[in-house]
Order: sequence, then C-alpha cells, then structure tokens
Amino acid sequence: MAYRAPVADYRFIFRNVVDFQRVIRTERFEDADFDTCEEVLEAAGDIASNVLVPMQRHGDLEPARLENGVVRPPPRYAEGYDALVKGGWVGMAASPEFGGSGLPGSIQNAVNEFLNGACISLGLNVLLTQAQIEALSAHADENLKKLFLPKLASGEWCGTMNMTEPQAGSDVGLLTTKAVEGGGRYRITGQKILISWADADFVENVCHLVLARLPDAPSGSKGISLFLVPKRLVGEDGTLGPANAVRIVSLERKLGLHGSPTAAVQFDGAEGWLVGQPNGGLRAMFTMMNGARLGVGTQGVAIAEAAAQMAEAFAAERVQGRPLRPGGTGTVIDHADVRRSLMLMKAQVFAARSICASCAIASDFAAAGQGECWSERAALLTPVAKCFGSDTGVEVALRGIQLQGGSGYVEDSGAAQFLRDVMVTTIYEGTNGIQAMDLVGRKLADGGRTLTAMLDEINTSARERERSFPELVRRLMQAKTRFAQSAEWMAGQSDLNARFAGSRPFLRALALLLGADSHLRAFTAVEGSGPRATLAQVYFKRILPGMTVLCEEAEAGDGDLYSGDPDQPGVPAT
Repeated sequence: MAYRAPVADYRFIFRNVVDFQRVIRTERFEDADFDTCEEVLEAAGDIASNVLVPMQRHGDLEPARLENGVVRPPPRYAEGYDALVKGGWVGMAASPEFGGSGLPGSIQNAVNEFLNGACISLGLNVLLTQAQIEALSAHADENLKKLFLPKLASGEWCGTMNMTEPQAGSDVGLLTTKAVEGGGRYRITGQKILISWADADFVENVCHLVLARLPDAPSGSKGISLFLVPKRLVGEDGTLGPANAVRIVSLERKLGLHGSPTAAVQFDGAEGWLVGQPNGGLRAMFTMMNGARLGVGTQGVAIAEAAAQMAEAFAAERVQGRPLRPGGTGTVIDHADVRRSLMLMKAQVFAARSICASCAIASDFAAAGQGECWSERAALLTPVAKCFGSDTGVEVALRGIQLQGGSGYVEDSGAAQFLRDVMVTTIYEGTNGIQAMDLVGRKLADGGRTLTAMLDEINTSARERERSFPELVRRLMQAKTRFAQSAEWMAGQSDLNARFAGSRPFLRALALLLGADSHLRAFTAVEGSGPRATLAQVYFKRILPGMTVLCEEAEAGDGDLYSGDPDQPGVPAT
C-alpha cells in the first residue's frame, strides 16, 4: 500500500476554495499564520505516509483481541500511537491552557484525513479523543477540565463515547443505565455496546463519556445526564488510582475496522463525574457527536483518497490490450472507461473534501466568536459532510475494486479492505438516513434561512466569475435554481414524513451543488487550465447533472411508499 497524504490539495483548498485566510486573522487564531499551518500539514502528511501506512494492513490481519479482560490492539499500533503522542497530534486544536496547540479545527480536520487515510482504525482513536476534548471544554466544570483535559490533549489518556445499549440504538431515550449520587461522585451501573476503542493497552487511562439516568429523571431523552467515567480512578491531584468498576465484556467481530476494538462495556457501580447539568446530557453529548460526525465524513474522504490512489497506480501499471490512441502505452489507464472511472473518483473526492473543509471553517468562525450564523452554518453542513463524505468513501472504494478487476477483489491487494473499513462510516455517529432526516427536519426548522444564505453566496460567487467562465457558471446557476425549488418544497411540507421520504436525495443534491461551487472556485483559481480545471469540467459534465434527478425524487413525497399493504412493504394490497 503506497498512500501519500494529499497535502497539496489542502494547501490549494485553504488558499482558493474556503476562507481559511480570514480564520487565521481572527483574534482566536491569530497565532496560526499560514506558513506555520502549512508546516503542520507537511509534518502530519509525513508521519501518515511514512509511519502509519504499514499499520493499515497489519491491523486488518491481526485484529484487536480481548485477553484476560484487557484489550490488546494490533501489536504495531503502540508504535504508531506513540509517534502521534510525541508529535502532539492528539491535542492540536485543544486550548493551550490545557496543553493543546490551539490550532484551527480546519487544520485538525485536514490532519485527521491524513491519519485516517493511512490507518483508519488507529485514526479513529485520535478522532474520538479530540471529540471528547471538545465536549469537556464546552460543558465540564473547571475542576474537571483541569483534571482531565491535559492528559487527553497530550494523548496519555484517550476518550470514548458511550451511548448505545442493547435495547437503545439510535433512540437514546430508551436507555436504562443508571447513575446514583454519593459522596460528591456518581455511581454508574449498566451496559453499553458498540463502543469504539473502549480499551487499549498503550494508554494509561481510558475516559468514558457515558449517558445515564439519575433517580426520578424524566422519561425519554429529557431525562438523560452525561458522566465522565475513567477506567482507572483519578485522585484530586490527578494521580492515577486503582481500577474503576468498568469491565470489557466482549469484542465484536466486524466486517472491517479490525484494528479498532469495538466492545460491550459493563459499569458495575463505577465512579464518575457529572458533566454539565443534570438531565442535560444529550446536549453535552451532541457537542462530542457533532465533532465526531465531521470527523467520520472526513474518514470517508480519507479512504476514498487512498482507494483512488491505489486504483490509479494499478491502472498506470497494468498492461491490457493494445493501445487505443496515439501515444498510448497499452496500460488500462488508456481505456476510456477506466479513465472515466478515475476522473469521477478524483472529482468526487475533491468535492467531498471541500465540503468537509467548509464545515470545519464554519466551526472555526463560530469558535472565534464571529456570530451565531456560523454556528448555524456548521450545524447545517455537519450532516452533509458526514453523509457525502462517507458515501464517497464507499462509492470510490467500490469503484476502485471494480477498476482493478480480479486483483481488486482478492484480499491480498488491500483494495477490498478499503470497502470493508469505510462501510461503517455510513452507520456510526448517526446513520446517514438519520443525518438526512436531521437536515430536512431540525436544520430547516428556521424556515430555510441558513440554507438560503448559503445559496445566495453561491449565486454571488458565481456571478463574479460569469464573464470569464460563462459555461460553467450557467450550469451552476441552473443547478442552484433547481435545488432552490426543492428546498422551498421541503420547507413548505408540514408533514415531516413527506420530507423524510426525500431526505436522502435532497441531502445528496445539496452536496452536489456545494461540490460544484468548490470546483468552480478551483477552476477560477487555475484560470481554467491544468489538471484541476479538467476535474472541474468532469464534475460539471458527469456528476452535477445527476442533481436534477435527485431533486425530482426529493419532491416525490411519501405516498407511493405507503400505497401497499403496511405489513408487507412493496407488496400491493389485495
């Protein structure tokens, strides 16, 4: 496997596609000058490409295992994690007050793509800890921050998210884990399942953020509180004490991500601290989840990039048939359909990467106090980044296998591992179906104000480029107008189920539109020539037209879905 981190792509996106320059001019990030950020990207790309890449395949072949109650990750992961800790990559966006580097989240997001493209199973560990740092920074009291954040930011300890229970999956209101106060702490009792990186032998402590119910709490999601429950007890001075009453019951056997342990965790009266207000746990946990959702979308982009690189290398070397055009080499990359596949892969990856970067930029502006509009934009872009990023990972990984034929289908090549590993990104941190429902439900609850503002910006940006590049601008404006019609239709539906029936195509249509805007910005930056301009043309001619069909489906409502026998979906009623 020969993955190279796409440092040049991020350098280009930060200069020409998203407003990173304005982020580092804010008071919050004024110490993060562009040269320093570029050096960070280069260093992260180096460690990803040269240290972590060999661990991707290794973790798949030697999965994490449970040994006498202790989780043993793949043997070489300790070496990779140690390199990340020594480089300060875990806490790069954490506050300097607690030992972090205070860099913009957009830089952290880019680095996370590099780490996950090189080794997604290990990269997930870092992503979860970073999301926990964000949640504790926003909701924990000062004492708790001082006790835990320095160790999490340094990477000496790592963090997890504990939501799912055997009877409570996406509907967390059904959870039954209990918390009882006593002596200034809380005792947590219950079981959580599907917990990523619930334990690891290469860290001193594992800090679990756990959703549980206090006695007499209201039923449903309004009665949920959040608790920080460490694997080992922590004294008031930060010293580690004995083991807490936290037990790893089992590890899941999974389709992919074999190097990342996914566990059932039992809490038997384990000691913990309340995070935030009683019965306000879901709000606090959503802070962690939203950060992780962007990270998951970026995981999808990371795997898509790695799969595309592998497919292109194969196509450039594999001799098949005779040359079909003058100057051809006889390799499969000369074949039009293979070339089409590669170009579609690259064009879609660039669009998805730009959307994730835009979401991270919006979060940076929100963190820098630039107005509530940025928080709202980040909230709207999060489900789009998560869904389109993860879908792109699956689609590109699958296309890469098909392009490589039998060589891609056999496990030895590693191409199949990309597909197996990335599938879960469409599921965890909220399935893509739930994310799409969130977009057309909660995120349009403002009447579409935030979305309309984004569409207006696309319109203004396109008009500025109309004289130089009229054809691409014409295509973009047609797409924007068509999508605006779907957005108006969605906002006008009082029946949520009618919205939900078209939520997936609506979200993807928005993603394709945002991707087109990013490609137009790139096309303009290179003045319509060179490889990036070619990718933009491919996107506008071969990917963006699909938005029209998606808009039609988005507006189809739900009547046809429920016209048959409700007990036998799809079977006509007699």
